[in-house]
Amino acid sequence: MIIVTGAAGFIGSCLIGRLNADNFNAIIAVDDFSDEAKNRNLQGKQIREFVDRKAFMGWLDGHYEDIEFIFHIGARTDTSEFDYAVFEELNVSYSKTLWEKCHDYQIPLLYASSAATYGLGELGYDDNEALIPQLKPLNPYGESKNEFDKWALVQEKKPFFWAGLKFFNVYGPNEYHKGRMASVIFHAFNQIGATGKMKLFRSHHPEYRDGEQMRDFVYVKDLVEVCMFLMYHRRNSGIYNLGSGKARTFLDLVKQTFWAMGKPKHVEFVDTPADIRDKYQYFTQANMNKLRSIGYQKQFHSLEEGIEDYVKGYLMERKYY
Repeated sequence: MIIVTGAAGFIGSCLIGRLNADNFNAIIAVDDFSDEAKNRNLQGKQIREFVDRKAFMGWLDGHYEDIEFIFHIGARTDTSEFDYAVFEELNVSYSKTLWEKCHDYQIPLLYASSAATYGLGELGYDDNEALIPQLKPLNPYGESKNEFDKWALVQEKKPFFWAGLKFFNVYGPNEYHKGRMASVIFHAFNQIGATGKMKLFRSHHPEYRDGEQMRDFVYVKDLVEVCMFLMYHRRNSGIYNLGSGKARTFLDLVKQTFWAMGKPKHVEFVDTPADIRDKYQYFTQANMNKLRSIGYQKQFHSLEEGIEDYVKGYLMERKYY
């Protein structure tokens, strides 16, 4: 059996779909299943059992001998939440307990970290573990992910294989339920469909023109391929970047979204809200050399390829992955 926490969420549900594609059907789905909009992500997927996240640790104590691998994708991810106690409970304490059980029960573990740990990128975007204690995240979410990364690195007792993945700006199917935390592509699709135009934040940085702020956008289908690789690989434990490795502008993104929708481009700029202006990232780009160095060879979708597949294959049809 394979466990996926955060199973009903965006990335977790896509991962289950990918596991099913390789005939892994004995999936234990762990989440808070009270949100019906999220639960739609799991319709049609092969799942052996649904376990509430609050009951999961006890469940694991009784079933650990049957578990082959744990993907710990579940987390509180709201970057606009500033009560650190919320993140401490779900992103740090919960993850520590799971780590310790994976050590005790000899279960390999892959968990979701985040590029939010890099803050403004003062130290760059290299997944050099020696730099992790020096990183300065910009919000409690990023801080919680970095705290767990730091904790994991200094543990004497570790799962026999473990990997932490620093997800960059992930987009793709199954994010219908995410509201304001959904990807810019999702918001662009809806805004263009409703108004025929897209609003982007104006640049307040002298080195970047309006709309030319840059992010590393990674398609969720590429992300789950990396997860599958590491499940099979089970060597070279550590913390890895997971982005496309190529920063692109928001203008590139919306231009391709207009094209995929068959609509003329119409972009307007609005001021970045003052309360987030000093914490706004103008550039992110994952250094992917570390993952490549352990043997990952698959190519990532370009932004154009990913948006075309997402818009035409899922958003326009309101389909799920």
